[in-house]
Amino acid sequence: MSMTEPGKERLAAIKLGFIGVGSMGGAIIKRLLAGGEVPRENLIYYDPDPARQAQMDELGVAAALDNPEVMHAPVVVLGVKPQVLPAVLASVKEFARPWHLIISIAAGVPLAVLEGALPDSRVIRVMPNTPTLVGAGMAALAPGRGVTPEDLALALDLFGAVGQAVVVEERLMDAVTGLSGSGPAFVAVFIEALADGGVKMGLPRPLALTLATQTVLGTARLCYEEQMHPAVLKDLVTSPGGTTIAGLHALESRGFRGAVMDAVTAAAGRSKELGKKS
Repeated sequence: MSMTEPGKERLAAIKLGFIGVGSMGGAIIKRLLAGGEVPRENLIYYDPDPARQAQMDELGVAAALDNPEVMHAPVVVLGVKPQVLPAVLASVKEFARPWHLIISIAAGVPLAVLEGALPDSRVIRVMPNTPTLVGAGMAALAPGRGVTPEDLALALDLFGAVGQAVVVEERLMDAVTGLSGSGPAFVAVFIEALADGGVKMGLPRPLALTLATQTVLGTARLCYEEQMHPAVLKDLVTSPGGTTIAGLHALESRGFRGAVMDAVTAAAGRSKELGKKS
């Protein structure tokens, strides 16, 4: 789901804290401010990185002195890397209260770990992806025990403000990671390969990249906005004995679909492995 008018009202009324404002946490803040979804004065963050502090200064977001100060906010987003998360959880554990909603975007870290560290608070685990940077993200949310419908609605509003958001069972989060979490890299490789094909056939590199990028963007929009199944779109483009079927045959003969499926499977498997190490 994306943002609704009631959702905008909920976001505008809540104070949000961010622990870690790296590529993902910073992107969420930038998009929230760009869309006017959250008043600047309702945001607070802590991040020890001077470069990230400078970025937040440019946005006019208030800086906390440390992690515990961020916990004054009723909703706190944990935007740190998985390897840093244990130290962060230890630093805020004694400040976590039953009225806190904690949203973790640390990849692969299960709810059991988060709830074990913050037993008095409500926790939601989220897997966002990099298109959040341009307000076209895809986030999957897995609610923990005690999460209320109001909590979930607020979290959906938050990630709906920077793209699309859906609720899934936690057991599906590794599959989500393999598909939408790692998927942007797979799509990027496809765009690059598509452009390389154009260069091979004589197109200048900048032109080939523009054609490839816009083709993928337009195709995705067509499938999404028109609710068109990819197979239907494929058939619309594929004429009997034409150029497209020749290209599709080349892809199929080299196991294109199987390779993509294997990529998602491998990424999901790695996510599961990392989760067991948390």
